[in-house]
Amino acid sequence: MNMIVKVQERLRALRSQKGQNTVEYLLMLTVVVGVVLVAGAALKKFMPGLFGSIQQMISGAATTMGSQ
Repeated sequence: MNMIVKVQERLRALRSQKGQNTVEYLLMLTVVVGVVLVAGAALKKFMPGLFGSIQQMISGAATTMGSQ
């Protein structure tokens, strides 16, 4: 009987402790995934132009080096 009381007291102590639980971690994960999705959608518009300008810079640098 004494062992059951100790286990119940320990369970009460664990429940009363403050800290993150699974629901809070899932909420944080949801927010992070949402931010990544929004950022990805925003960057998707700029990627083709960015790659084009990088390609032009590399081509220009290669042409400049080749002519020297």
